[in-house]
Formats: sequence, C-alpha cells, structure tokens
Amino acid sequence: QVQLVASGGGLVQAGGSLRLSCVASEIIFSFYVMGWYRQAPAKQRELVATITSGGRTNYADSVKGRFTISRDNAKNTVYLQMNSLKPEDTAVYFCNAQHWATFRDYWGQGTQVTVSS
Repeated sequence: QVQLVASGGGLVQAGGSLRLSCVASEIIFSFYVMGWYRQAPAKQRELVATITSGGRTNYADSVKGRFTISRDNAKNTVYLQMNSLKPEDTAVYFCNAQHWATFRDYWGQGTQVTVSS
C-alpha cells in the first residue's frame, strides 16, 4: 500500500534550522503534487508548501523566505528545508501526496517540530 514516511523533526532553538524528508512508496511519484502541512495544538491543519513534479512551488505567507520545498523524483522524496525557525513554527508536520489529475491524496504519519524561544 501507499506509504509516506516523514523524518527529520526534532527540537531546535529559535533561529535554527531543520530539514524534513518524506519518502513515498507504491505511487508513481512524478504524477503527484507533493506538499507539507502542519498542525499545531488546538489548531487546524494548514498548508506549508507544495511542489509539482516540474518544480513549481507554492508557500504559505508565514514561511516565505524561510522555508524551501524541493523534491528528488529519482528518489521518490520530498524535502522541506526550514531556516530561521520561530516558536510559532512548532507543530506536527505532515507530508502529503496529491495526484495531479484525480486529486486523490495520501498522508504521512507526521513528524514533530518543536522550536524553543
């Protein structure tokens, strides 16, 4: 079955950096728009960034200029480089894969990012 396995979360001080990775299996990776979402305690899940197979990106205003999403289609992997982290970036980060035509999507298990002030 389809699996999205995210990793790279952790505890970091404000101003620090983390790099998240998400490896997808059992999908034709190039058919999917890949994305990162996050959910903070008592808040709704929100979009962080997405990237198409061709490399077109989209970011939430709150992370523009600080986060960079990228993908390696040969490795079925999407990355999220997070720089200049803020305490408000603390959340569980989820990887998402959405088929470009059918919009069927899949979710990873989430990885915790905690930014201390």
